[in-house]
Amino acid sequence: MKGRNMTRWRDPAKDPRQEPKSNLITAEGAERLRGILDHLSRVKRPALSTKVGEAAALGDRSENADYTYNKKELNRVIARIRYLTKRLDELQIVDRLPADTDRVFFGAFVTLEDEDGEELRLRIVGHDETDTGKHWISVDAPLAKALLGKGLDDEATVAAPGGETTYLITEIDYRDPRA
Repeated sequence: MKGRNMTRWRDPAKDPRQEPKSNLITAEGAERLRGILDHLSRVKRPALSTKVGEAAALGDRSENADYTYNKKELNRVIARIRYLTKRLDELQIVDRLPADTDRVFFGAFVTLEDEDGEELRLRIVGHDETDTGKHWISVDAPLAKALLGKGLDDEATVAAPGGETTYLITEIDYRDPRA
């Protein structure tokens, strides 16, 4: 059976997409997800429901682009609301500092130095709050896994597509950088 919906077979035991994701999230991340859920529930969904109702009142739905588009958008918003509601119930909010702030744990801001002397500052956050622009990486990422539990001046080696890369931890901080 060939077709556009066929994909290559992957061994479930080795497929990285099948690895369980952690259910940790920072307090700021949980608040952000709650804000998105609130906006979708109170603003976006009622507005789309109104648009769908108005478009349906115009008559023939089979040739009504407004109806079709807004109905699809409404279904997408409802699915997102359902996902966020379920996800927020599953998440464990980490809202306090670890006992040992001299080691890298969830929520830490870490400054690394690579073999070439380049500095990289990143934060270890939950799967739902990763942001490449801010250099916030998931606690499930290989780099984060290599850093967890390490202390200042420890080295962490990470397998990368171009070969292994070693990083030196030069700073560990748990404060909000915006403060």
